[in-house]
Amino acid sequence: MNIFATPHLRNVALVGHGHAGKTSLTAAMLYTMGATPRLGKVADGTTVTDFDEVAVAHQLSTHLSVARGVWRDHKINLLDTPGAPAFMLESRPALRAAETALLVIDAHNGVEIGTEQARQYAAEFNLPCFVFINKLDKEQTDVGACLTALAEACDLRPVLLQLPIGTEKHFRGVADVLRQRALLYQPDGSGTFTEDNIPTSLTEAVAKARETLIERVAETDDRLLEAFFERGTLTDEELFAALPKAIAAHLLTPVLVGSATLNIGIAPLLDALTRFAPDPAHVGGWLGTSPLDADLVSPRHVTDDEPFAGYVFKTLDDQFNRISLCKVVSGVLRADTLVVNGGRGSLEKIAALYLPQGKQLEKITEVHAGDIVALTKLKDTHTGDTLCDKSAPVRFAPVAMPEPAIAFAIKPKSRADEDKLSGAVGKLLEQDATLRYARDPQTKEFILSGCNQQHIELTVERLQKWYGVEVALQAPKVAYLETFKGRVEVHARHKKQTGGRGQFGDCKCVFEALPPGTGFRFVDKIVGGVIPQQFRPAVEKGIVEAAEQGALAGYPVVDFQVELVDGSYHTVDSDELSFRLAGRKAFRAAMEKVKLVLLEPIMQVEVSVPSEVAGDAMSDLSTRRGRILGISAKGNRQIIAAHVPLGEMLSYATALNSLASGRGSYAMRFARYDEAPPQVAQRVVAEAQAAGRVRALEEV
Repeated sequence: MNIFATPHLRNVALVGHGHAGKTSLTAAMLYTMGATPRLGKVADGTTVTDFDEVAVAHQLSTHLSVARGVWRDHKINLLDTPGAPAFMLESRPALRAAETALLVIDAHNGVEIGTEQARQYAAEFNLPCFVFINKLDKEQTDVGACLTALAEACDLRPVLLQLPIGTEKHFRGVADVLRQRALLYQPDGSGTFTEDNIPTSLTEAVAKARETLIERVAETDDRLLEAFFERGTLTDEELFAALPKAIAAHLLTPVLVGSATLNIGIAPLLDALTRFAPDPAHVGGWLGTSPLDADLVSPRHVTDDEPFAGYVFKTLDDQFNRISLCKVVSGVLRADTLVVNGGRGSLEKIAALYLPQGKQLEKITEVHAGDIVALTKLKDTHTGDTLCDKSAPVRFAPVAMPEPAIAFAIKPKSRADEDKLSGAVGKLLEQDATLRYARDPQTKEFILSGCNQQHIELTVERLQKWYGVEVALQAPKVAYLETFKGRVEVHARHKKQTGGRGQFGDCKCVFEALPPGTGFRFVDKIVGGVIPQQFRPAVEKGIVEAAEQGALAGYPVVDFQVELVDGSYHTVDSDELSFRLAGRKAFRAAMEKVKLVLLEPIMQVEVSVPSEVAGDAMSDLSTRRGRILGISAKGNRQIIAAHVPLGEMLSYATALNSLASGRGSYAMRFARYDEAPPQVAQRVVAEAQAAGRVRALEEV
């Protein structure tokens, strides 16, 4: 593979709704560039970028993958991304490493929620968009409807660079608006085509599309607009020179058409990308900060003339080796180089450089600014980290990922599975930044969190297939807490005589409720040594231990104060254990005299839905005992802020998907604990009784 300088590089992220054909288009582009010997098929599991056995089995892209080819003396790095809601967040790191977003649209389904989401991501990273309307060989396709939706739903200014020749099963080529030539393809998927005149039936449509294109381009530049008014048109030289500038400035969006599976329209798409898409240097630079001072800005420009800096945007694990995909932001990276991790301060030896082609790696000696390289055997570098020259350290901010929307408790099926679980999940977390894994200290459950149920289920499938770890999924327990109201004084004594040395501990304590969120306080008010100093901490320890076991439903008791005010001891029989057991008895005695309260976790929830279903979404939150805090508009969507009990949100992902027809999303984070209503408390206590965590139903 030849080494390419920055001006001859194109980094293109293929994004869009699930099943729009991104992976098939990637396969067709690779085949057309001669990077693969045959046209890969998703149905056959032969595409370069879907190499994970789980993805192949489900015919569903589940991860970001990189491949590349050469076209017209340009190297094109293709970043194929998933479109399914469970994995679409993989688009974000891909767009961070690219300079162009290629929106792929199903010509039958048109603009879908995934298209809109991908467009929002591209705008967030300030990337210009190209559009490829795919599957024009299918039934009931409508290019015009796609253009209208792109303008209205995606806030783009689409202009056709091609028109389809034929429709549905008679689709056989594209009419090039720029060159006003017809490209007629063989139906065998070879990508072979012949040039001809525009069919008479399309002459007027092509002329009108070209006129629209010229007008749109002229509007992007005052000098061109003046020339357009004078001559009524633009020359080809003016048009071709102005298009890349207009696209890079987001003033228009080129639209191309074709069929990836039939390999129609792929060559002109590659022509458009090499000729009109920006090279990596057009971004000007990446805004970094000093590793020693986060307030000190340290920009890096995409040029070979600055010290090396690279951003690791994806980590892969092929079960034999960990692979770090790195965007070279500045400088030239060569093999056998010692670099520093800008965020962690550790040194990394870059022994070898590789060019990624799906799961295959090709060794190379050096890569230049703007290119993408695969690195192996890095010891302390993870997704989102920055690698840089030791003499010029820098750190780039990692791509922000939203918090997971759904959580499941996972239970290992055997002791062997339990032993391997943490290591296996750790490797998956390296590859998937949208996963979270933790052990809940209160419920003692292992919690795996992700984007939705499908995301979690496929993660569990990977655990089994990749690492031989089998787990069962179940709904997580809600981490309730307990507290009480009022103030009470109790006297507790632990006395035990066994024939030899006995046990004796005696304490008098005042228990008092504290404001929410205060926690636990222990106040030693002993005067005169009625309890020796060395035994007093044991009373506190016994109370804390008893509070962890709960008093109402087996959940920890919080937000209270205990004053140790009096007691007595025995010179022979008293010890720390005796006073610890006395403290436990004091806690139980106090809990029998106060009003017990169950506290439930309340979540801060933000729900994003299309405007037309905002009312239904608010009603649904209200039925979940939610309190609406406010609503704001963002484009054609409404953002609803609310406080909702966690126990009511466990099934929300499925409900929102149904309510918003897959076009809704939400995020939540812990806000506070609140007193649970009596009916909720009674239910939780009853469940605790059934599970054997409490002996009797106390007054709620």
